[in-house]
Amino acid sequence: MGLWTTKPLSVLMQEAGGDGEHTLKRSLTAMNLTLLGIGAIIGAGIFVLTGTAAAQHAGPAIVISFLIAGLGCAFAGLCYAEFASMIPIAGSAYTYGYATLGELLAWIIGWDLILEYLFAASTVAVGWSGYFTQMLRDIGIDLPTALTSAPFTLEGTHTIVRTGAIINLPAVLLVLLMTTLLVLGIKESAKLNNAIVYVKVGIVLLVIGFGFFYVDAANWSPFIPAQLTDEAGNLINGKFGWSGIFAGAGVIFFAYIGFDAVSTAAQEAKNPQRDLPIGILASLAVCTVLYILMALVMTGMVPYPQLDVAEPVYVALDAAGPSLAWLKYLTNIGAIAGLASVVLVMLMGQPRIFYAMSRDGLLPPIFGKVHPKYQTPWLATIITGLFASFFAGLFPIGILGHLVSIGTLFAFMIVCAGILLLRYKRPELERPFRTPLVPFVPLGGIIVCGYLMYSLPPDTWLRLAVWMALGLAIYFLYGRRHSKLAQSGS
Repeated sequence: MGLWTTKPLSVLMQEAGGDGEHTLKRSLTAMNLTLLGIGAIIGAGIFVLTGTAAAQHAGPAIVISFLIAGLGCAFAGLCYAEFASMIPIAGSAYTYGYATLGELLAWIIGWDLILEYLFAASTVAVGWSGYFTQMLRDIGIDLPTALTSAPFTLEGTHTIVRTGAIINLPAVLLVLLMTTLLVLGIKESAKLNNAIVYVKVGIVLLVIGFGFFYVDAANWSPFIPAQLTDEAGNLINGKFGWSGIFAGAGVIFFAYIGFDAVSTAAQEAKNPQRDLPIGILASLAVCTVLYILMALVMTGMVPYPQLDVAEPVYVALDAAGPSLAWLKYLTNIGAIAGLASVVLVMLMGQPRIFYAMSRDGLLPPIFGKVHPKYQTPWLATIITGLFASFFAGLFPIGILGHLVSIGTLFAFMIVCAGILLLRYKRPELERPFRTPLVPFVPLGGIIVCGYLMYSLPPDTWLRLAVWMALGLAIYFLYGRRHSKLAQSGS
């Protein structure tokens, strides 16, 4: 069997329709899936990245950056929706790649998704720890820095040094708590996520609604700040102007990561052909609107250079004076709840990628074990949680934010290419949801995501190459030899 042999759709559909102790429990509705997507998307992006991207790259035109990044996600989301309706089975872009582009590219996508979910969970847990310890400090509980900070940090570009701290304990405990919840059941996890989503979206709407009364339109002028120049008079790429808008789009793309987590739950959806497209597209639409409104309010309440802080929403609300002091405390609660739900969904997505890859023989069988009572991939969930808590407790994972973005953008490009390929190679396949305007939508996704990948720093490409080299070594040493597709002679 060649590296480019695809997995037959008939086999995938047979696996999707299976029953018994080795299958996942179908319990999620369209509303659950939509809220799952919103829970994954609204987090660090809306509470942190909006302000820093505006201050460093785009100014008030960060709104346009959100539209560009959202457009790329919309193109990819429409392609995801078609795939999810055709192949309602766990595995997300990994499974779609296996059905269309062959085993090797499927492995590469799966390895990318591991990068996305595992390190995104660790990164967001570290951010959650910062908000949580600040909230405790506000009510008079001051935890020791040695137990709330990473013992290692990055000095310069490549040097890891000790900080004197012991462990980021709140981040570790959050990951372990979310892991336990996910082992107990997807329905219970979805219920908690639903409650958190209602809380944080409610608070975001309060900030937008009350914040508009304190907007000074003068802060939006000029809407696109002039591009900065160096001492020699040369334009600085990515510092305002249109280059800054595109650079801002690349930075805030991290804010959109998560909608694809909806498709990892395909095998646990009650009516996947109908509900998955609704969950993917509805969550993406809701979050794009909220991001744009929040960006307008924040850049309107204070001059954009003041937003270059870890808590830009606080800075904006502070500018309104004591009249909105009550909202600052609520925003802290929203940030804590929002980041916690992102960790929950990231930790939910990763084991289901493991589950799909193990089912195909590309990873050891332990990753495909389903709990006989809870019907969740419990061992993969525990393994993921332990690794995520390890990274969250020991390292400030901020440097991996770009890595998470580049891996996800690559997966999005593969999904868009897969839709194009299948439309021409297998036009007879049943498609409960059809991506509109083919080939323009898939090509648009490839172009936008490709350009955003190009805009990321060279170091990010180097780290991605190292990660992919490690993944390919695992594939050729284990996955290639144990592939069930190869053993079947398909």
